[in-house]
Amino acid sequence: MADSELTQAELFDVFSNARRRQAVRYLKRQGGSCDLAPLVEQVAAWENDTDPDDVTRTQRRRVYISLYQTHLPMLEDHGIVDWDPDGHEIDLLPSEDRFEPYLDRHLEEQRSWHRLYAGLTAVGVVAFALSSLAIGPLSTGLAPVVAVVLCLLVLVLASAQHLSRRHGTTVSLGFASR
Repeated sequence: MADSELTQAELFDVFSNARRRQAVRYLKRQGGSCDLAPLVEQVAAWENDTDPDDVTRTQRRRVYISLYQTHLPMLEDHGIVDWDPDGHEIDLLPSEDRFEPYLDRHLEEQRSWHRLYAGLTAVGVVAFALSSLAIGPLSTGLAPVVAVVLCLLVLVLASAQHLSRRHGTTVSLGFASR
């Protein structure tokens, strides 16, 4: 099946599986061509949130079998890759922009928003405790100001997170990506 014949529903179906998305993403990183072994290593590493060198034989075998028997043949049937099961060579076909919107974008660049929110919550709890105990520079009169400032910070962080998830928008807060 040629790429031009794929409907949006078929593309959604093909890329509904994370292993197929990861395989295509890895192929794109490798310039469109690779052998099956490094693809298996990297997909297994992504799935197990580990380094490719730390992937176990069982994890590797599980990914190998599913890629070999199911996912690579499906990608080939839909004209997304050229797959040689005997030589274990995989080539990404040239019309990759057609399915780019269906891939996981910016997976490596996702920010740890939960850490920002947890930090802001901790600051809020400490500030509230100090203001309620009237210890330090905060007093009970400043508690409403602290509450308003924290609410505004949460609003700004939530807005930044929303904008960072929109396609093509980059929001840099100066924090290291995870």
